[in-house]
Formats: sequence, structure tokens, C-alpha cells
Amino acid sequence: MASPPHSPSSLPFPLAAASSTTTTTSSSNTTTANKVLIFLLMPYLIQTKFATADDDVAMEFSIGEFLLQYLKQLLDYHPNVIIDAKEQVEHLYKQLSLFIDSAKESMENRNPSYLEKYIVKQVRNLIYRSEDTVDKYISLAIVHKSRNQFIKAIHTFDYAAILRKLTSDIESINAEVKNISNIKVKIESIEIVDRHDNYKKAPFVEYDNVVGFQDEMENIITLLTHGSKELEVISIIGMPGVGKTTLAKMIYHHHKIKDGFSNRAWIYVSQSYNRKEVFLTILNHFIKLNDEMYGMTDEHLGEELFKFLKERKYLIVIDDVWTQEAWNRLENVLPKNKQQSRILLTSRIWSVAKHANPYRDPHKLRLLSREESWALLQKRVLFSKACHLDLIRHGMRIVDHCKGLPLALVIIGRILLERGTTSYWWEKVANCVNTYLSFDPQERLDEFVAKSFYQLPYHLKECFLYFGMLPVDFQISKQELIRMWIAEGFIQQKNKMSLEDIAEQYLEDLVDQNLVMVGKRGSNGAIKTCQVHEMVREFCKKEAEDENLFLEVKFDDQRSCLFSYLKLIEVRRLCIHYDILKFLSSKPYSSGVRSFVYFSSEKIVPLPDDISSIVGAFELLRVLSVRPLNLDHFPIDITQLIHLRYLVLSGNFKILPAAFSNLWNMQTLVLETSSHTLVIEADIWKMTQLRHIITNSSTSLPVHLFRTGNNDSFIHGNLQILSTVAPESCKKDVFVWAPNLKKLGIRGRLSELLEGTGGFNYLCNLNYLVNLKLLSDVYPYPPFDGRLISLPQVDAFPPNLKKLTISGTLLDWDHMSTLGMLENLEILKLKDDAFKGNQWQTEKGGFRNLKFLYIGRTDLVSWRTSAHHLPSLRCLHLKHCSKLKAVPLCLSRVSNLQIMDLYCTTKSAAASARRIQQHKQSMRAQKENQGTGFKLSIYPPN
Repeated sequence: MASPPHSPSSLPFPLAAASSTTTTTSSSNTTTANKVLIFLLMPYLIQTKFATADDDVAMEFSIGEFLLQYLKQLLDYHPNVIIDAKEQVEHLYKQLSLFIDSAKESMENRNPSYLEKYIVKQVRNLIYRSEDTVDKYISLAIVHKSRNQFIKAIHTFDYAAILRKLTSDIESINAEVKNISNIKVKIESIEIVDRHDNYKKAPFVEYDNVVGFQDEMENIITLLTHGSKELEVISIIGMPGVGKTTLAKMIYHHHKIKDGFSNRAWIYVSQSYNRKEVFLTILNHFIKLNDEMYGMTDEHLGEELFKFLKERKYLIVIDDVWTQEAWNRLENVLPKNKQQSRILLTSRIWSVAKHANPYRDPHKLRLLSREESWALLQKRVLFSKACHLDLIRHGMRIVDHCKGLPLALVIIGRILLERGTTSYWWEKVANCVNTYLSFDPQERLDEFVAKSFYQLPYHLKECFLYFGMLPVDFQISKQELIRMWIAEGFIQQKNKMSLEDIAEQYLEDLVDQNLVMVGKRGSNGAIKTCQVHEMVREFCKKEAEDENLFLEVKFDDQRSCLFSYLKLIEVRRLCIHYDILKFLSSKPYSSGVRSFVYFSSEKIVPLPDDISSIVGAFELLRVLSVRPLNLDHFPIDITQLIHLRYLVLSGNFKILPAAFSNLWNMQTLVLETSSHTLVIEADIWKMTQLRHIITNSSTSLPVHLFRTGNNDSFIHGNLQILSTVAPESCKKDVFVWAPNLKKLGIRGRLSELLEGTGGFNYLCNLNYLVNLKLLSDVYPYPPFDGRLISLPQVDAFPPNLKKLTISGTLLDWDHMSTLGMLENLEILKLKDDAFKGNQWQTEKGGFRNLKFLYIGRTDLVSWRTSAHHLPSLRCLHLKHCSKLKAVPLCLSRVSNLQIMDLYCTTKSAAASARRIQQHKQSMRAQKENQGTGFKLSIYPPN
């Protein structure tokens, strides 16, 4: 974050009390120095305005809480690792606990000054120092403990020196904590004058010459002018800069609205608002204000407003509402008369709009299409006149950079208008659109994003900025993002919720704030992938790089790597989007980097030393994701990274070596291998932090579990995902060891598991298992060898199973009746060759809660069912059902059915699906609540 005028980062003297040199200063001298410091800072304190939110302070809490959690785990579960320094680590834990609790208590109830924010930056550096000190000691201690007695004797004096250094460093850190606390107390005792005007004027918004809002405008005008006589709230929501206020202005000044509402008012609320000023502004639209009114309290003004509107038809536009509380404080003065009055509300936040009207979903404003974006740019710069090909070429590049965001196009349009219609300037702007967006003197796009960012609660700030590490237009899977957040330490345990559930709620909150966009949704409607707009990504990247949260490694025109070694030493995370090999060839090094993430769409075969260079350069890594590197074997060097929590690799892996169990901090392991089988030799049962083991092959688990003495109950609770394992590894003891599994994938010869008294019968004890995959794989034998004769009884399945995927089992369709009796089943995916046979006849009473049905490649010809047999079905996907004659017409009477996708089916099946669509539309036309909106997709069209 850039330092404002009079910010402490530009002070003409150092903040000495936050420096490690203070450890040599006597107590009295320190006290005197603090008094002098406060005296010298007084002019800056008086001139300083409070920040709009505790942005810098916020992130330190999550960083500090992560460190405290880590230290507690060391003390509780791994005391043998720190046995020689246990006392020092305990002291550090206690000191930091007290300090962070104190900081949170003092900062949560008020906005920090710039000086306080500067001090908090010192706290961040101190916490990073604490992490590095402890982690470096642990690394050295483990090396020392692994030595034989002879080597230990040789290094006795070296190890003693390390302990003395650790003690010294921790004492220094504790002294800094104390001194910073003293400074904080001094500052809190000073009364700072805040001259900030809480009430802000509405920004100027042009509502003519706009493009792409016509449909939205007509829809909302219809909602405002038709419908119930009761007061109703209509809401417009969307991301920063998408045009909510512009659309509201268009509607407000439309002739239908002017004719329909003789009493209209517009009020801008924003984050900081004054209730009295709001009421005065609304009244000023209707009556002439007098001195008496200006002297009234907000309560009396509210009463006057209520009396005036009580018997009148009115429209009030409430622009830019940020909180439910703000709406609640305004709502009670707006009479709920039966005059067909309306309120049009704009907000960035879905939950605020939904709170204002729980009975109608907010209207979410979309981004502009490429054609609409070009039309808007033409109107702004060329006034829709024709232009030569060079301008069109450069203009379309500008459009592609703006990604359909109207505000970005308006800002660039203003810049182009100032510089004229020369090809030189258009090309120059097209080459660096993001730079010009931050130069506009009237409206900087990042300030619009910053308003949303600064009002986020502290636990969401780092999660949001993390999106800046992703490539442009990159959609990341929800599960991958959540696992990375957890490994980074952004998610802290609270109540009895799992870390994954907490992280998912955080993501939903960011979507609710319209900062994060949903890319795809899963079959259950939950977020599957997500991304941020390029302009939002630029904000995240700039904000995070200013705070050293992460650094994107860039390259110049000659593909040479550009980075500062000084910056590399300071930064905590690295993200690379291409040319990783060139970066590694530059011999980077930093002991402070904790995350190394490489995103690329193309696979690269690295040299044998490339992974070794990552391990040697960044020895304290917690997160390592290099999926695009195609490795020929598991790199043994990685087992030296004992602090690693998250690892993603791809290649031709056949064995996970025993040394992998050295990574006792590991939480998530993702291995993508071209091998059909993978053997885990590592003793994963001793890896107490493991939460997710994800492979794409048939994975054999180690037998070490069955050794005696391996009964630590702590290892039972963490594992959530085990996918995909070989059937022969599905033993009773495995499921006893991991009773909290939520997702299980089994791949291989399933007959060994499902038929007779196989290990499948032990799944009924997995009460938390909601997602099960059964993938028949008998390679190198023909697929028919994997055919199953039957399925287990219903009571053998996990009792709370919600999602089931089956593939390659070639079961007879009669066995679908078994699946139909799974009471909690909501999603059923029958992938290629799951079932075989000409006919499927559903049965009454089955599939009561099934919402999503996918049928992949099959030889099914006739499907007979009833609307009563699939009462909850919402989505039906048929893919490569090349013999199916028809989709049952009775499905048109399933009121919940909303989506039907057909991919490469017969013409007769496609025709039957169209008849279902026509029937659904007819039912909806007859009675609004008889049928829901229905979407049919057929590919290829026929």
C-alpha cells in the first residue's frame, strides 16, 4: 500500500523502539526514548486522518494466529523435535499470545491511524522473524537428531552454538514485542482529531451514451411499474465498476418512471453516511427545507418523511448500500403503503440486497460482451463515427483487456479522448491498459476495488489478495483454492467446523461481496471454479506486492527474468506463470519464501537438477505446486522440505518413497501420474496432519498401519479425502484409522471389493462419507473383465452418502433399484459403461432425493419412468447415449426439472427433449408457479 502524506514510512527519523537494537537499551533509556518519540510524532498524529478500515492491522491477526497455532502444535504433539529449546518456544508462544490478543482488542473497535498501521507492519516483520527462527531451528534439529552418535559428537559444539543463537533470537523477539506494546499504549493515550467528513456526496455518473443495459433497464422498469400494490424493494447488484449506479440513473430518468412516480428521490449512501443528511436529502426532493428542519434530530426528520410519504406513491433510489444495518436504519421511515410504491437499491453485496427483500433475488448486472464493449468505447471516443482499421485493431485489444467492465472502458475512453484519434496513442494505451487505468486523475479503478477491500473483515483480506497470484482469466477449482488457503495458514479453527467448511464460507462471502466471480457450479449447485476480473486481479497483485505477501516473477521482451534479489529476500510467496526454467537458471535464493506456485497451460520436462534447485533455494517452503512440470520419478530432494504442507506434482510416478513420511507437516498431497498404479511406501499413518491424499491412479496404501504400537488416536481425525485407492487397500483397519473421511475414490478390480465379503462392507461405518467413486479399471485386460455381477446390499453403503460416481462396471440396469433406495443420494453419475442393457424401468419409491442424474456412454435403448419416480430431479445430462430412442415425456411433469443437456444422442431423443421443453413452457404460461424456468441444450444441434 502506498504511503499517504505524513505517513510514518516517510518520517524523517526511524521508529527506533521497533528495532532489534533496542534490546541493548536500558529500561529507563527506552522509556525516555518513547516519550521523546511521542513528542516528535505529535504533529503527524494531529494531521493524520483515520483510514477507512483496519486493512494493514487485519492481516497481521491471521498471520499471528497461524504462528500461534503452529507453535501450539509443536508444543503439544511434537515436543521431541524442540526438546532442546522447549522453554524458549513456550515463552515465545505466551508473549505473542498476549500481544496479539491485546492488538485485536484495541483495533477491532476503531480505525487505526497511519502510525498504528506502520507499527503493525513492524509486528508483521516480527512475526515473520519468529516463524523463520523457529523453522530454521527445527530443520537443523531434525538433521542433528538423524545423525549417528559419532557424527553427533563431532557436531556437539556446532549444535550448542545453534541453541545459543536460537535463545538469543527469541529473547530479542520477545524484547521487541514488549517495546512495540509500550509504543502502542502511548499512542492509544493520545486523542487524535479526525476531521474526516462522514457524509460523502454522490459521484457524478453519466447515464447517456451507455451500451448494453437496455434489456436490464426494461426488465427493472417493468418490475417497478407493475405488480403488487404493496411496497417492494428491487435491487441491482454487481462487482465494482460494472455500472450499477449508471443503470439506476438511466431508470430514474426514464420517461416511464417520471410518468409513473410523481414523487421520486435519489439518495447516495456509501460506506460512511449520516442518517440526518440522508433524510434531509430525501425531503429536499419533495418540499422546500427551512431552518427549523435543519435543526431537527434525525428521529424527527424521519417522522416528517414518514408522514409525507404515507399516503403517496413514491420511488426512492438508495444508491450504494454497504450493510444490512444501513438498510435497517433507513427502512423504518419508508411507509409500507399500498400505493404501488417502490424502492430501487444498488449494492455490491448480495446479502445486503437479499436482506432488503428476501422474496426476490437481486438483479445481478452482467459484464459487457466484446461487441458491446467496442460499441461503448466507440461512443465515448469516436462518437460512433467510423474509424480506420488500425484504430479498430488497437481498440479491440483495449476491449479485450477491459474484460467487459464498463468503468474500465469509460476511463480508457476518457484518456483516448484527451489524446486524439492517432494510431500511435491507441497502440500505446493498448500495450499497457492496466497502467493507464491507474493514471486517470478523475477516477482510478483500483480505488473502486479498494473501497470493497478495506471494508472486508480481517480474515477475508489475505484470502482475497491470494487471487492476485493466479494468471489472467484463470479459473481455479474451489477445492484447490481452499486447500492452498489452509496450507498458507489463512484459515483458523473455530467452533466445531472443519477448516474446509470455514474456507468454503469465506469464499462464499467473497462471492457475496461481488469481488470474486463464479466460473462453474457443480452438480449440487455449489461453486466448482472461481476467478476474479483482470482489473480486480491487478489490484490484488499490487496490494499484495506492496505488502510483500507475494511476488509475480515477470519477464521482459527478450524473455529474460526480471526480479530484484532484495525483493526476493523480503517476499513470502512466489508465483510464476511461464518460463520457470529460465527463472531457476538465474539461481534464485531466499530463506523467507514459503510458497512456490507455478501455473501454466503447457507441460514442461525439467532437467534433473531443476527440482533440486527449488529445494536448495527455498528451504522453508510450505506450499509447492508445480503441476506443469512433467517429472519422470518422484524427486527425493523434496523430502528435505520438512515444513511442506501442500504438494502438487505430476509425472510418471510409480512409487511414493518411504522418505516421504519425513514430511510430518504435510496436509495435502496431489500426485498426477501417467502410471496405472502407484505404490505408497511411505508410512503415511504417522503423518498426523494429512487431510487430503489425491491421486489419479490405483494407489496401494502401505501395510505399516497393522504394526502394533501405532495407536495414537490423534491421527484418526484429520483425513478428509482418500482418492483413488486400490480395492485391495480398502481394509477394515484403514477405515477405522480414518473415520472422518468425506470423499473416497476406489479404482481397480472392483469385484474384489464389492462382491462377497469384501472390504466394501466396512464403508457403512463411515458416517461422514458423502462422496464415493467406484471406478472399474482392469488394465491391461479388456474392460469386460471388470464387469460386476451385482451391487452390495443398501445397508453396506455409507449411511449419509450424497454423491455416487460409477464407471466401467457394466452392471445390469436392474441393479439401479439398489441405488434408488439410498435415502440421502442427491447426485448420481453413471460414467462410461457403468450399466449395460437395452432397458431401464424405474421403480416407485426410489430416488426420492435425487437432484442430478448423469448417464454417460451406454447401450440403453428404452428408458421407462414416471414423474413420481424422480420427484426431486433438477438436472439431467445424457452423453453418448447413442441408442436411446427417447427421453421419457413424463419428465415434463417433474416440476423441479430445470436443466437438460444432451450430447451426441440420437435425433429421436433430441426431438423428445424438445417436446419436454415445449410442455414445460406451456405449463409455465398457464400458471406461473406450475413450472420453473427450463433450459435445454443439445449438442450437436440436429
